[in-house]
Amino acid sequence: MSPDASGTEYSLQTRLLTAVSILLFIFLGLTGIVLDRAFRSSVEAGVAEQLQVQIYVLLAAVEEEGGDFYFLQDLREPRFSQLNSGLYGLVSSPLTGEVLRTPSALEIDFENFGSFWQNLGRGENLFTRFVSPTGQEYFVAGYGVVWENGEDQYNFTVIESTGTYLLEVNRFRTSLWSWLGGVAILLLVLQLLLMRWGLSPLRRLAIDLKRIEEGDSEQLKERYPKELRAVTDNLNLLIKSERKQQLRYRETMGDLAHSLKTPLAVIAGVMQALTDRQRVLQEPELEEQVRAVDEQLERMNQIVGYQLQRAVKSNGTTALARRVDVAEVVGKIIRALDKVYAAKEMRAQVHIDKGIIFLGDERDLMEVLGNVLDNAYKYGASWLSIAARVSMEPVRQLSIVVEDDGPGISEQHQEWVLQRGARLDTLAHGQGIGLAVVTDIMSSYGGQIEVGSAANGGASIQLVFSNFQISNDDKLPT
Repeated sequence: MSPDASGTEYSLQTRLLTAVSILLFIFLGLTGIVLDRAFRSSVEAGVAEQLQVQIYVLLAAVEEEGGDFYFLQDLREPRFSQLNSGLYGLVSSPLTGEVLRTPSALEIDFENFGSFWQNLGRGENLFTRFVSPTGQEYFVAGYGVVWENGEDQYNFTVIESTGTYLLEVNRFRTSLWSWLGGVAILLLVLQLLLMRWGLSPLRRLAIDLKRIEEGDSEQLKERYPKELRAVTDNLNLLIKSERKQQLRYRETMGDLAHSLKTPLAVIAGVMQALTDRQRVLQEPELEEQVRAVDEQLERMNQIVGYQLQRAVKSNGTTALARRVDVAEVVGKIIRALDKVYAAKEMRAQVHIDKGIIFLGDERDLMEVLGNVLDNAYKYGASWLSIAARVSMEPVRQLSIVVEDDGPGISEQHQEWVLQRGARLDTLAHGQGIGLAVVTDIMSSYGGQIEVGSAANGGASIQLVFSNFQISNDDKLPT
C-alpha cells in the first residue's frame, strides 16, 4: 500500500468491504423491520379473527328471560371460566350499561376501558388496542346486535391481554434477527472471499512489477483482465521506452568515453615528457605544476569511468542490494583530502560510529560526501566536522552533517548554490556543478540536501537518507 494525499494508507479491499458491509446492514436492517411489521400485522389480524370467534361463542351461550341475561351452558372457551385468565367477555346495553360478564372478568373494572366500544351500530364490528390506566395493554373486539325482540340493542365485547401476543412477537424477533445476523456474517465472509478473488489480478500485477524492479523479468507477460490491459500495456511500453533510452545513454557515454580517450592519451604523453624534463631541470615550480595537472588528469579519468558506469547501470543491479559502511567511506575521503589540502593543515573531526550501513552504490556515496567534504576543505579556515545521527521519530532517517569554520553561505544563497553552475566564489577553480550533482544523486535515492549555517558562522550541509541499516543495534547512534 501507498499513502494517499492525506498521508494515510488505505486498501481498495477494505474500502469495498466497508461499503458493501454498510449496504448489507442497511438492506438486512430494512428487511428485518419490514418482516417484523408484517408479522405483527399478521398476528394482530389473527387475534382479531380469534376474538371475533369468541364473540360468537358468547352469542351462542347467552340467553335472555324477563330482561335478565344468563349463560345456558358452560362456555366452550375455558379461559372465560378462569378468574383473571386474560380473556374477558362482557354483554352491555347502550341504555342500561353492563348486563352480563364472564366469570373471568369478575374482578375487572370495565369503567377503566371507557365507552368507545359501547356505542356500536347493528352488525358493526370493532377491533382496537387499549392501554389501561395501570399500563396494561389489551386487545378489544366488539360486535353490535339487536336482540330477538327486534328492538333492544346489545354489545358483545371480548377483551384479551396482549401478553401472549407480545411473547410471540418477541420470540419471532429473536429468531428473525438471529437468522439475519447469521446471514449477514455469512455474506460478509463470502464477499471477502469474492473480493480477494476479484482483486487477485491487482496483487499479481504488484508481484510482477516487483519482479521487474528486481531484474527477474523484462516485462509484464501474464494475461490480465481487460480492465487492467490498458494499464499493463502502457507499463510495458514505458518499460520498453526506458530500456531504449538506457541503451541510448550507454551508447552516448561510450562514444564520449571513446572520444575523450585519445585526448587524454595525448595529455598523458605530454605529461610524461614534462615529468622527464622536470627530472632533468629540477625546477620546483614546474614540479608543482606537473603534479597538479597529473592529479586533474587522473580525476578526469575517474569521472569519465564513474559517469559511464552510472549511466549504464542495468535494472538487474539495485541500489538496495549494496551495503556500504559509512564510516569507512568517510575515512577514505578524509585521508585523500588531507593529502590534497596538506598545505592548509585542516583539522577534520569525525563523529560516525561503526555499523551505520548505507544501502546503495558506494560510488554514489563517495561522490556525494566527496563533493561536500571537498567544499569544506576548500572554504574552511582550519577546522571541519562530519557527524552522523539516526532518528526514529517522526520518521526513520539518517542525517550526515558537514560543518566548517569558513565564511559560510548567506541565507539568500542557500537554495541558489544547489543549482547547476551556481558559484559564490568566482576565484576558486571549478564549474559550480558539485552540489548540483549531489542534489541529483540524493534525489535518485529519495534523500534530501539542506544548506544552512553552522553555530560558528561557517557553512552547514545536511544530507538526509532513508535507505540505511544499523548493523549493531546495541550502539544505535542518535
